[in-house]
Amino acid sequence: MSILKKPDLSDPKLREKLAKGMGHNYYGEPAWPNDLLYVFPVVILGTIACVVGLAVLDPAMLGDKADPFATPLEILPEWYLYPVFQILRVVPNKLLGIALQTLVPLGLMLIPFIENVNKFQNPFRRPVAMTVFLFGTFFTIYLGIGACFPIDKSLTLGLF
Repeated sequence: MSILKKPDLSDPKLREKLAKGMGHNYYGEPAWPNDLLYVFPVVILGTIACVVGLAVLDPAMLGDKADPFATPLEILPEWYLYPVFQILRVVPNKLLGIALQTLVPLGLMLIPFIENVNKFQNPFRRPVAMTVFLFGTFFTIYLGIGACFPIDKSLTLGLF
């Protein structure tokens, strides 16, 4: 048994939205069968169609054969490892660089504890969690962009 919030059908704004087929989620319409049976399959099929379409329109090409006797000048990891690669590249002491890289998973493990400090779900009513999230996001993007530059321009992103 679930408790549903009953709609206030005397509200003209809600009636207007219901007439357009839009306001159903304001009064707790159940997910079964509407979302799970009708909406989710359309989203899943649309995602598969996008992936297949991109694979057909721009297929991944094979690169050159690997040569064990020739090392490329600039070896870069995959794009999602650029920020931690940049940490390792910029810090002069490599042991300190490895120690700083361990802060990444430790910071991710702290997220649930930072999130539970405030009881609100609205991100604008959780200033500490929102500040930590935005700082981490911008710093990660900054490090990722810096990894694409040569090491002498990586900290300034080539601006200075």
